[in-house]
Formats: sequence, C-alpha cells, structure tokens
Amino acid sequence: MRSLIIEVEKRIREKFSFQEGSHDWFHIDRVRNTALWIHKKEGGDPLLIELAALLHDYSDHKYNGGDFDAGSNEVFTLLLELKASQKLANDVAKIVAIVSFKGALIADQNTSLEGKIVRDADRLDAIGAIGIARAFSFGGSRSRALYNPDVLPTLHQTKEAYARDKGHTINHFYEKLLLLKDRMETTTAKEIAAQRHAFMLDFLNQFKDEWASLR
Repeated sequence: MRSLIIEVEKRIREKFSFQEGSHDWFHIDRVRNTALWIHKKEGGDPLLIELAALLHDYSDHKYNGGDFDAGSNEVFTLLLELKASQKLANDVAKIVAIVSFKGALIADQNTSLEGKIVRDADRLDAIGAIGIARAFSFGGSRSRALYNPDVLPTLHQTKEAYARDKGHTINHFYEKLLLLKDRMETTTAKEIAAQRHAFMLDFLNQFKDEWASLR
C-alpha cells in the first residue's frame, strides 16, 4: 500500500504546489505529519489516516465554487482510479466529507477514530502561530481587511452562510479559530490545542492594544 501513498502524495504535490499559503502543499504535509503523530498516541488505521490527511483538501469548497460534496466525491473517484479497494476509497471519502469546519453553530458530524484524528490534525494547523499566519494569508488572498471594529463577528447557523461570509480576518478568530480548542476530540490534540489557543489570545490582546494606541 506504500505505492498508493506515494502516488497520492505525488498528485497532491502537483495540485497544490502553486496554491496560496493557507492551503498549500505545506499545510497538507503538516496535517499528514500531525495526524500520524496523533495516531502513535491514539491508535487507528495508519493507512486510512495518512490517505485522508493527504486528500482532505482535494476539492475544498472555498476554492471550487462552494460545492461541499465535491471533495469526497472526487477523492473516491481518484482512489478507485489508483486501484484502491472500494472499501478503502469509501472510508477515505467519508473522512474527507467531515473534516471541514462548517460554522460556529453547526455541530461536527460523528466519525471514526481515524476521522477524529484527521479532523483534529487539520484544526491544530488552524490555530497557534501557524494558524494566525494562515488566517491572514487567506484573508489577503481574498482582499479582506485585517480588522474593522465596526463589523462584529457572526456565529453562523448554516454552512452556506459561513461560506458566504466576507468579514475581516480578526473576526475569523471569534467565528472559528477560538472555538476549535473545545472541539478537539483526541486527548493528544486537546493537549496541543491548549497552548496554541493561549498564544492566539495573547496575539489578539496585543493586536487590539496596538490598534487602540493609534486612535
């Protein structure tokens, strides 16, 4: 099965080599490595975890025109093309379908241990210092303001509303990033998330202090 991993990694490297920094190959590789690290502590099927981590952003709704189902469908087709079993392709596709955050008031879907590990790994990459850098990279790619104190955060009730939101980047912390610590499901991820969450709070306090000092 190592040959399947190698071929999937090759496809992903080619597809994401020129993606902007918040969702590029390095993000995917970090999620893969974090997921495998969590696996060592928590268990699960390493093949399923590694494939799902590599493919979790294969067709992200933020880049494909808003189609939330395209990722899992395209991953299933790709894995069959690469001669994976139908069961493996289906298991990976199921994980890909549940990884993305879909709004503050949308509950996470139940999933397998492997799904929890991959989702936790993706969310760990969204917080802390790297998460801050990724948030501003994505906001810049969409020409969003750093901050506008007149525009308050929104706790989205539907995935469509969350996807349509074009608010400033600081709001994204309150609409998603600061919520992720309490959504981690594995013990290992919870431990890592606590420190990264605290770092983001320090950053926001410093950011707002500097902003206020210039007014």
